[in-house]
Amino acid sequence: MKIKKKSDDKVPIATHETIFGEYNSLINRKNFPLNRSNGVYQRYKYPILTADHVPPHWKYDLDEAANPFAMERIGINATFNPGAIKYNNRYLLMVRVEGSDRKSFFAVAESPDGINNFKFWNEPVKLPQLEDPDVNVYDMRLTQHEDGWIYGIFCTERKDPSAPKTNTSSAVANAGIVRTKDLETWERLPDLISTSGQQRNVVMHPEFVDGKYAVYTRPQDGFITVGKGGGIGLGYIDDMEFPEVQNETIINPKIYHTVFELKNGLGPAPIKTKQGWLHLAHGVRNTAGGLRYTLYMFMTSLKDISKITYQPAGYFMAPNYEETVGDVPNVLFANGWIENNGEVFIYYASSDTRIHLAVSSVERLVDYVMNTPQDTYKSAGSVNNIFNLIEKNKGLY
Repeated sequence: MKIKKKSDDKVPIATHETIFGEYNSLINRKNFPLNRSNGVYQRYKYPILTADHVPPHWKYDLDEAANPFAMERIGINATFNPGAIKYNNRYLLMVRVEGSDRKSFFAVAESPDGINNFKFWNEPVKLPQLEDPDVNVYDMRLTQHEDGWIYGIFCTERKDPSAPKTNTSSAVANAGIVRTKDLETWERLPDLISTSGQQRNVVMHPEFVDGKYAVYTRPQDGFITVGKGGGIGLGYIDDMEFPEVQNETIINPKIYHTVFELKNGLGPAPIKTKQGWLHLAHGVRNTAGGLRYTLYMFMTSLKDISKITYQPAGYFMAPNYEETVGDVPNVLFANGWIENNGEVFIYYASSDTRIHLAVSSVERLVDYVMNTPQDTYKSAGSVNNIFNLIEKNKGLY
């Protein structure tokens, strides 16, 4: 594709070479860790996936006769909130790709080492549809379950049928469910059956619990408002082909004047360690500048996954200055991480725009969760935690 520019044409010349040249330079760029670290994790310099990482043949008609000005025919707005899995020694992300038309869809991006050269597969995921089709889909969690299937649980959104005709933004959210053996062929299962309201945030536990499938939920009264249902729940399913949640209880409630006072939900499936199950979650609070999403962690018992054994105070990770800017500002969200030989790759999105990487280890994360002071829920208690540390450090500074 070579485009000739008229003498009075002020639009820059686009060619097949420049389009693919810029794309190849981007996906082949090496990433590296930043020097700054809090000792718990280390961020990497460049976002690992952006809208510019989407392959040109998804966006451009490469036929010069049909597209003489080399225009983007299909615009891509953002790539964010990926599920993650290591499968057959490949690091794979199930990315939420959002088009300029506001519709999100899923696409798999692959990296040889989990850090560099993430590249989308040749085609996006063709998600099987139910009788009542999805209007929008997003934020898939991937769980390799001990039953042999890889499950993908995502939010499926449809217009609220009870909303008045003048209201064209009200929606109903639920958890859509698919499963696969190869991440290429997907079987669609019925949407989650729950009696506790809308479910936008559902994660599958990777092991059976007393012969049942366990799922972490986030029941809400409405699409936006949490209402009486706020918190991370836990429920059980007998048969994934009839996925009805039973015995659902809140195990991690939202609490006043915390980083999760407005909303909270689990991110990826938990990582099993000798000390307990490590959980990564997001918490939402309101500020004068709008909602602020941060990440926090906790641990549950190996013997009873409903019992929280440790939960550090405050956030685990918050958006830095550059990450606060984007489509939906001041947001960090994570629904994918990969543990590999003790190393943990945390894939998180900033401001609903781009995907980043932070690297830690099971050893560091366990240390952080077990040895960081818990929240006392009062300012005086926070100060006491500092005094305790100062006392412990006497003679060491």
